[in-house]
Parts: sequence; C-alpha cells; structure tokens
Amino acid sequence: MKGNVENRAVILGEYIVENGATVRDSAQVFGVSKSTVHKDVTGRLSRLNPSLYRRVRVVLEKNKEERHIRGGIATRDKYRREREARAATIHPSNTADPKERGG
Repeated sequence: MKGNVENRAVILGEYIVENGATVRDSAQVFGVSKSTVHKDVTGRLSRLNPSLYRRVRVVLEKNKEERHIRGGIATRDKYRREREARAATIHPSNTADPKERGG
C-alpha cells in the first residue's frame, strides 16, 4: 500500500476501528510493516484526524490489555497440535490397511 502516507494513515486507522484489528493484523492485510502501521496511526493520524486517532487508541489499548490472553491461547494451541502430531505417529490412523496393522 504505497502512495500518500497521510491517506494511508487514515485508511489504516479506519480499518483498525472498524475491525478491532491489531497492529500486526493491519500490517499483514495492507502489506506494510508493523512499524509503519504504528507510526501512521500514532504519529501521523494524531495530526491528521484527532477524533479517529482517539478511537484508534481505544482499540489499541484494548488489544494491549488482551494480548496476554491471545498469547496463552496461542501457546495452548501450539502444544495441542504437537500432542496430536505425536499421537498420530504413535497410533496409526484407521484408514490404513488392516493387514498392515496386524488385524
């Protein structure tokens, strides 16, 4: 998302407010770095559109307060996937030929 940085800052701010998006999510959607998103919505947006900036700050603060919860969920899911992968290698699936399983 190249072009006018002021326009980009407003578009990013609107996206964050409308979707409750994180800086990381926004960066991925718009194909820019997290640093660029942060610079746009905190530095530039505060000068360009103060009311949008205030709404963005509310969303970013909420995301910051919840990040430890998202981190815990991600860790739980990671270990669940690892556990399931180990179980799949220990116990062959039921789709294998019964003769191969010794049945």
